[in-house]
Amino acid sequence: MPPKGKQGTRGQKQIAAENTSTINFYWYIILGVNTIYVAAQYMLFWDSFTILYMSLFVFVCVIYLGCHQAMSRMGRATHGTAGNLIDAGIDLNMESGLAEHLKDLILLTAIVQLISLLSSYFWFLLLLAPARAFYMLWVNILGPWFFAPAEEVDEKKTKKMERKMMRRH
Repeated sequence: MPPKGKQGTRGQKQIAAENTSTINFYWYIILGVNTIYVAAQYMLFWDSFTILYMSLFVFVCVIYLGCHQAMSRMGRATHGTAGNLIDAGIDLNMESGLAEHLKDLILLTAIVQLISLLSSYFWFLLLLAPARAFYMLWVNILGPWFFAPAEEVDEKKTKKMERKMMRRH
C-alpha cells in the first residue's frame, strides 16, 4: 500500500548517488547479457553464427551504448572547484521521464538478446520498440492534434470580424 500524504523530497546528494547506482546497474545488465550471449554463441552455436547474427549483435550493442550514454549524460552530476555538489543532473529514477523509456529499451533489448539464443525468430521482438514509440507519439501528440474539437467561435467575435473585413474593403 502506498504511503499516504505528500511524497518526501530527496536531496541533490541522494539523487546523484541513486543516478550513479542506476547507471552502474544497467551497465552490469548490459555486460552480463552480452557475456552470456557471446559465450553461448561461441560454445554452442559457432557454426550458425553468420554475418546476420553478427550484425544483429552489433545493432544491439549500438542500442545499449546509445541508451547508456544518454542516461550517463542526463544523470551526470556537476561538482564545483572545491568538490562540492552543484547539480545532481536529471533524476534517472523519476517516473514517466525519458530515462524510464531508455531503461525499458535496455531491458527489452537484453531480454530479446537472451531469448534469441532459443530461436532466431525472437529477434523480431525488437520491433516492439518502434511500435511503442509510434503508439506514444500517436496518443500524446498526433491523436489529440488530429481529433481536437474545432474552436468554437462566438457570435460577438464573428460580427466583429465581419465589421473589420468590411472596413478593409
